[in-house]
Amino acid sequence: MTSVTRMIRMDHTHVMAVFHKYEPSLSARVKKGLVDQVCLAVEVHATLEEEIFYPALREVSDNEVLRKSEPEHYEMKQLIARLRAMEGTGPELDSTFYTLMQNIIHHVADEETVLLPLAERVLVKELDDLGSRWSRRKMHLMAPRAPEMASGMARSMSGSGLLIAAGAVLLGGLLVAKRNAMEQAVTHAHRMMKRRKLMAQVQNLLPGHKTVASRVLARLP
Repeated sequence: MTSVTRMIRMDHTHVMAVFHKYEPSLSARVKKGLVDQVCLAVEVHATLEEEIFYPALREVSDNEVLRKSEPEHYEMKQLIARLRAMEGTGPELDSTFYTLMQNIIHHVADEETVLLPLAERVLVKELDDLGSRWSRRKMHLMAPRAPEMASGMARSMSGSGLLIAAGAVLLGGLLVAKRNAMEQAVTHAHRMMKRRKLMAQVQNLLPGHKTVASRVLARLP
């Protein structure tokens, strides 16, 4: 079984990897595909945390980071709604997407430095069970949105055979509810990412979170 904290870290890494691919100079099709991927991933991830992770942690702990987590989700959802409503792919999309990613990086920093280590101390016996619930619920949430995921990935493809294969495996994993296939696809996609460039982007957004960025990058193969 996979612990819930590992599942959360995998989601964080995936979103950061997709963000790394985004450039204002990309074509409208590719930019929109990347934005859609991030928006969908964040929406599903936030739902899972609100339904499974946060309630479990609240039963045994209470702290400022946990209390502000759901309001931060709300702010991200507001930005996602703005992104989804935009028709163009110009500077407004770029600035809104980078604002969303800045919020996400702040949120990830708090979770990876405070909430996840806390959970691994106080929820030791529950971590695997919570991870199983997370995985089942994620498949339930993603199944009806598989066409949306496929569309976003198709638009963002660069033509690389590896990335195309990763997208195909990911879609297949979603449709047949095989978590391992999905994880393998994400791993293939991660191998396409350049760590140095991602670090520079994160540091430009959040100069004070170099340590957290390093931890995320360390998980990329």
